[in-house]
Amino acid sequence: MVKPEKKFQAGALEASIFENEVNQNGKNFKIKKVAFQKRYKSSDGSWKSTGSLDISDIPKAILILSKAYEYLVLNSESMDKATLNGGEITD
Repeated sequence: MVKPEKKFQAGALEASIFENEVNQNGKNFKIKKVAFQKRYKSSDGSWKSTGSLDISDIPKAILILSKAYEYLVLNSESMDKATLNGGEITD
C-alpha cells in the first residue's frame, strides 16, 4: 500500500495527499491528489470507509480539505499544469 505524503484528520474524517505519476502524449507528469474518507465501525465490528457525511461532519470536512489545499499550494514551487488547466495536462 502506498503511503500518503501528508494526512489531515478531524475525528473520523481524513484527507490524505498522494503523488501520482501520469503519462499523457508520451510525457510523464507528477500530480498530487487528495483522497477523502470517513471511517466508521460497522455493526459487525469491522472498520469501513465512506464518502457520505452527516451534517455535523461538514465543518470538519471543510477544515481538513482547506488544510490539504493550503499544504498543496504552499509546498509547490508553482501550481502544476494539471491544476492550472482544470485537470487537463497541456504544454
